[in-house]
Parts: sequence; structure tokens; C-alpha cells
Amino acid sequence: MIRLLTIDGNRNRAQALAMECLEQGMAVRMAETLCEGVRYLLDAPVSLVLAEAGMLRMATGDQARLFEAVAPGVPVVLTVDAGAQVEDLVTLELQGFRVMTRPFALGDLLAKIELPANGAPARRDARERVAAVCR
Repeated sequence: MIRLLTIDGNRNRAQALAMECLEQGMAVRMAETLCEGVRYLLDAPVSLVLAEAGMLRMATGDQARLFEAVAPGVPVVLTVDAGAQVEDLVTLELQGFRVMTRPFALGDLLAKIELPANGAPARRDARERVAAVCR
């Protein structure tokens, strides 16, 4: 079963996506903040993380390292508004994120990624890293 974690401050948008995922037989967990999302990743494996790029208020390299620490090998897709700057999108993709412009169809999201069979457990030092970011 595909297990999706959404990190999105727009509850209505996240709930609409969650309902579509549930209809497709996917398990969904919703977080409204980055800290809530990474804390969830410490305790439960997921197949895919979908996060609103604007919620990640840290340097891009730090974002990538944080997700790799708490969800090694799990694809992270960042969503952006249609008017996002091309340079910003390229920077995110160079850091290893997949980027999708909102709105998007669930099928397009699933086609863009390769899902791992099972999420790897968080690295041992991940809790300290999360504590440093989420005070």
C-alpha cells in the first residue's frame, strides 16, 4: 500500500488530495507544518512525501539533508504555485526534490515518481536534527 504524507498549510487543499488518495486505496497522513511532518516521519514509514515548498523555511540544502535523515530514500515532491520562478524550481530539483506545479492530478504525481517498496527507517541521529530545527 502506498503511504503518503502531505505537509501543507492549506487544509482544504490537503483534504481534497487526501480524499482522492483514499479513493485510490492509498493511506494518507496530513501535517500542517514542517515540524509536524518530520516528527511523523520519525515514527512511521511512508512511500512518498508531498510538501508545499513555501512551508520549508530553511536553506535548500538543509531541507534535503533533513528529509534524507528522517526518510532515507523516500521521494519528496515539493509543490509550487504556477508563477514560481524557473531558477527556484531548478534549485529545488538540483537538491534532489521533484517539483510539481499546482494544481495537478494525482495520476500525474504518481507518474512523476518511483516509489520505494518500503520506507527506510530514520537515521539514528535524525531525532537530534529534528529537535534542532523544530524548537
